[in-house]
Amino acid sequence: MLTFDKKEVMDICDGRKRRKLSGGGGGAARGCRRAAAGRMKRDAGKVLRSLTLEDNNHKKPLTEDEAEDCFSISFIRHDVLSPGLPGRDQPGPRPPGPGPPEPSRAAAPRYSLLREVGRGSYGVVYEAIARKTGARVAVKRLQCDAPENVELALAEFWALTSLENRHQNVVQLEECVLQRNGLAQKMSHGNKRSKQYLRLVETSLKGERILGYPEEPCYLWFVMEFCEGGDLNQYILSRRPDPQTNRSFMRQLTSAVAFLHKNNIVHRDLKPDNILISQKSGSPVLKVADFGLSKVCAGLSCKGVEEQPLAGAGGRDGNQNNIVNVNKFWLSSACGSDFYMAPEVWEGHYTAKADIFALGIIIWAMIERITFIDAESKRELLGTYIRQGSEIVPVGEALLENPKMVLHIPQKARSSMSEGVKKLLQDMLAVNPQDRPDAFQLEVRMDQVTCAA
Repeated sequence: MLTFDKKEVMDICDGRKRRKLSGGGGGAARGCRRAAAGRMKRDAGKVLRSLTLEDNNHKKPLTEDEAEDCFSISFIRHDVLSPGLPGRDQPGPRPPGPGPPEPSRAAAPRYSLLREVGRGSYGVVYEAIARKTGARVAVKRLQCDAPENVELALAEFWALTSLENRHQNVVQLEECVLQRNGLAQKMSHGNKRSKQYLRLVETSLKGERILGYPEEPCYLWFVMEFCEGGDLNQYILSRRPDPQTNRSFMRQLTSAVAFLHKNNIVHRDLKPDNILISQKSGSPVLKVADFGLSKVCAGLSCKGVEEQPLAGAGGRDGNQNNIVNVNKFWLSSACGSDFYMAPEVWEGHYTAKADIFALGIIIWAMIERITFIDAESKRELLGTYIRQGSEIVPVGEALLENPKMVLHIPQKARSSMSEGVKKLLQDMLAVNPQDRPDAFQLEVRMDQVTCAA
């Protein structure tokens, strides 16, 4: 995954951030490696057995000790056991040093970890079984060992917990657990009585470790719905082209982004890696995931200052004005994945319209199966780019350097892309964000062009 923060780009990339083409198919991306921020520092004594992505079909159970490394500890809420937790009561150990009060009761392990299914720049994802129901879930472990890791973890937690309603195309968070010093505590947004939660928030806001506390392992565990179909790259590139599937995915993606924008969430890292596939219903259902770079805009000023509270902001009235308003919040952190970043993101001054641009890149690449090879993972990834001699350049970067450049949509001569889809993609990829449709307009237009196709 080519995820990075722009302020680190010149330290990480060679030259002008170009990607050399290899002799084969889609070319190899040479440029930016993942940012150092958020990389996991693994404790060899506690990390579960490492399984590569290629081994995902081989379900090798973990040992009992490994499986219980996470949730054999009790969920506590101060000195009272959280209600509704399965398992027999057991005495809970008291942590040394400052921390929550000693729990009066403890719960049996809630989940059995089966295998590692993915590893990102700041976390590990496991397939797990809920012991009470037998349901499969995904469990993401994030180590909060540095302020930048805490910031990414809390961004995902805040985004997912801010959603009052569910959406079938957005991954569902079941619960979040804070583990420290052998004890665990269910996380709730804005819990001012939790010293651990407040310490994480303070660490994130200050951007520095809080002095006066011993260095102890701290983890956030996200329990989410499990998507057995892999990500969009794996699903699309392992099957023959299917126009009907493409149309369904286009509608699902636009519906998800419209839902997020209506709820004042800008994803900021839309890419095929972060779009998962669930097949529980028999037909593939897309799930937008990985909200580590997302921004909840309800508490931000419209004047272009990121993270500045706005008095009276944050309410939802459920109408279309929310979708318009989210595009008035100006963001300044140039983050994301370079092949999907809008021109204005490279400059560090953008709105939610950047998500529309990223969605246009994804849909264009999906329809025409335009791919490149990630130099770090060696994976073939869906992504559209501009060829400049022997180099490939992200579309957003190329448009930033040459705003008058005309994109050739479709790229391939034998493409079956309809005129309606072609025009919509051109609008989604407009250099000027004001010329792009907002999420609500996009959803309406997408229904029109896919039904007409």
